[in-house]
Amino acid sequence: MAQFDLPLAELEQYEPTLDEPADFDEFWAGTVAEARGHGDGVRVERVDSGLTEVTVDDVTFPGFGGHPVKAWLVRPARADGPLPAVVEFVGYGGGRGLPHEQLGLAAAGYAHLIMDTRGQGSGWGSGGDTPDPVGHAPASPGYLTRGILDPAEHYYRRVFTDGVRAVDAVRHLDGIDPARVAVAGTSQGGGIATAVAGLLPDVVAAAPNVPFLSDFRRAVQITDAHPYAEITQYLSVHREHEDAVWRTLSYLDGVSFARRARAAGLYSVALRDDICPPSTVYASYNAWGGSDKSIDVYPYNRHEGGQHYRFAPTLAFLRKHLGQA
Repeated sequence: MAQFDLPLAELEQYEPTLDEPADFDEFWAGTVAEARGHGDGVRVERVDSGLTEVTVDDVTFPGFGGHPVKAWLVRPARADGPLPAVVEFVGYGGGRGLPHEQLGLAAAGYAHLIMDTRGQGSGWGSGGDTPDPVGHAPASPGYLTRGILDPAEHYYRRVFTDGVRAVDAVRHLDGIDPARVAVAGTSQGGGIATAVAGLLPDVVAAAPNVPFLSDFRRAVQITDAHPYAEITQYLSVHREHEDAVWRTLSYLDGVSFARRARAAGLYSVALRDDICPPSTVYASYNAWGGSDKSIDVYPYNRHEGGQHYRFAPTLAFLRKHLGQA
């Protein structure tokens, strides 16, 4: 695919006009408070992974509604002192996978928590282990239109809250420095990281790669690619629900969360990406509320973005803001 979105100079200035709800902050403060009301009980079980240079723990923490959410915690085996932690969220359709798939950050001296995404884990990768026990009204295949008629019922209200609780959980674990926590993720994971950074302004750093879940109206206007096409598909059938759909999505837009973030931010964008179009990424990046931010641009790539080339700049970013063990 050729570059199809705005020219780079215009992307760098792009700021959409959002119909942000007046009660956005109240809605999310209440959501987080309700989730925290279920307690902070975190279960940690050591896993015999056969690895000698890292330890692996199977972590279960209470997410939205107190529902159990799974995560892997991978950290260096012989660390001294409390470790800085990176909480990572997974791309659309994937799960936490297997712990030996995620060794880079632990090898660099960080505690690395990989959160499972409720109800996902069967689209690619090595699977997930966290069900979503909440039902929903008729929806198009995928996750974007689950609960689409009411922000209180939407799937991503639960997932973003799980992300907040993942940070809460890692901060309660022995051997973790609660003042040095970052969030990260690619695609859907980048969208979750953006939301969590907006809901928890005291996280130190955030690294959203080619993030999903921002500037929904723009995405639907310029791409037919999934997952955004789930919204188009739903509205092509449920024509009468247009106002309700956009109202619900206005509580979930990454641009609104980015405005509230205060962490250092490291983004990436691919200029041929039709899954998370460049303008939707820049909408979030340009709104980022932290004073220390940068974005890496890949002019010749689609949604794969920088792939494994992201590790070195992300590690340098983390060392700058989290330090080392």
